[in-house]
Amino acid sequence: MALVVAQEVPTSSSMAVPHGPAGVGAARHRMRDQLRVGGVAESVIDDAVLILSELLSNACRHGRPLGNELNGDGDVRAAWSVDTGGRLTVEVTDGGGPTRPVPSTPSVTAHGGRGLNIITALADDWGVRDDAPGEVTVWAVVQENGHVHSRRESFPARVGGPTSSSISDLNFGDAFDDLE
Repeated sequence: MALVVAQEVPTSSSMAVPHGPAGVGAARHRMRDQLRVGGVAESVIDDAVLILSELLSNACRHGRPLGNELNGDGDVRAAWSVDTGGRLTVEVTDGGGPTRPVPSTPSVTAHGGRGLNIITALADDWGVRDDAPGEVTVWAVVQENGHVHSRRESFPARVGGPTSSSISDLNFGDAFDDLE
C-alpha cells in the first residue's frame, strides 16, 4: 500500500519584476520552481516559462512600468495561477504603451517581432485586458491534463514551409559534385 502525503502548494503567484531585462530570469526561475512543486507537467512548465519570458520582454520593450514611473524605472507585475481544472494562466501587467499588443509579421532577417506569434503557437488562448486605469495586462492560458494544443499542430507549417524530405527533386549531393 502506497502512502500519499498531500502537501499544500501555491496554485497562484504574483511578483513585481523590474522594468527591464534584469528581473526576467528571476521570474522564470520562480515560476518553474513553483509549478514543479505544484506537480505541473514539465512540458506545460516549459511552455509557460517561455510565454512568461515573451510577455515580460514585450512589457519591457513596449510598455511603461506600473505607476507614475515615466523614466523607465519601476516594475511590471508577473502572475500565474492554476485552477482546479488544470488551466494555467500566465499574466504580465505593465503601465501601457503607445499601441495595443498584436502579432506582427516580421521579415526573415528581423531581430524581433515574433513573441506574440510564439505565444499564439504555445497557448490555448491569449488576450489583452485594460480594465484597470493605467494598466494593461496580457494573459495566456496553457492547458494541462493531456490537452493537445490545437495551434501547435499547425505552427511548423505556418513558419517553416515544407521539409526537405517532402520535396522529391531535392538532391543535396548534386550541389557538391563539382567539388571533387
